[in-house]
Amino acid sequence: MDLEKSLSAILQEAKGAWGVVVKELAVQNGAYFAHRPDELFIAESVIKVPIMAAVYAACEQGKARIDAQLALRKEDLVGGSGFLYALSPGLKLSIRDLVTLMIIQSDNTATNMLIDLVGKEQIDRTMREVGMERSRYSRKLMIYPQDVTENNMITAGDVARMLEQIACGGRFSRWASADMIAIMQKQQVLNGLPSQLPSRSGEDGQAAWELACKSGWDTGRQHDVGILSVQGRQFAIAALSQDVRAEAALHTLGLLGRAVYDFAVA
Repeated sequence: MDLEKSLSAILQEAKGAWGVVVKELAVQNGAYFAHRPDELFIAESVIKVPIMAAVYAACEQGKARIDAQLALRKEDLVGGSGFLYALSPGLKLSIRDLVTLMIIQSDNTATNMLIDLVGKEQIDRTMREVGMERSRYSRKLMIYPQDVTENNMITAGDVARMLEQIACGGRFSRWASADMIAIMQKQQVLNGLPSQLPSRSGEDGQAAWELACKSGWDTGRQHDVGILSVQGRQFAIAALSQDVRAEAALHTLGLLGRAVYDFAVA
């Protein structure tokens, strides 16, 4: 099976504009595909993955403890994704629990609490260290300060490099890498890359798989990124879209995820 032909055919039929990178990990001269890898897209909630990386980097540097508890404050509460905004101030959650909510439910309140914890400088530094060369973090979620007009921005190439660092180590300890992947594997929003994969258990006669992923969306934009593990192989997948309706974009994301899976098991 030719991965490049499969992915190119999917993108040729896709609506909207796409930036896609697929890279086989931990294999010399492994499979690689790139379509507009350096084009900037508004990050939406995909920015939460480098924020997670910054939290773990801060913990490994002794600036925080992953099991330390933070108290929910009234001023932390913001709407959008997640449910912490509906809970009572004073509730205490561990940093790891906040990361988990940020990733698997895309909780914006949890995200902003973690941003306050580590700060913009730590996020910027971690993004540089994991190879996010063109991407940038500019502001918290669901907050639009008058003095910050820029959006958080990412490229597919930058995201793929970050995912490789998370999966393969180098910038993180084995513990931190494994913990981040374990959290992403608990993802509850599964309507993109995983949507056309076979049964996760492999009970239908096809190979079992795991996908540590994070999506992000708003009107006209639908992203999904992740690390697909199947039959001892790992692939970083970064798929970003804009100027496309959600239904069409989610269908394309599902096709992309399935194409990488089919290549892995062929």
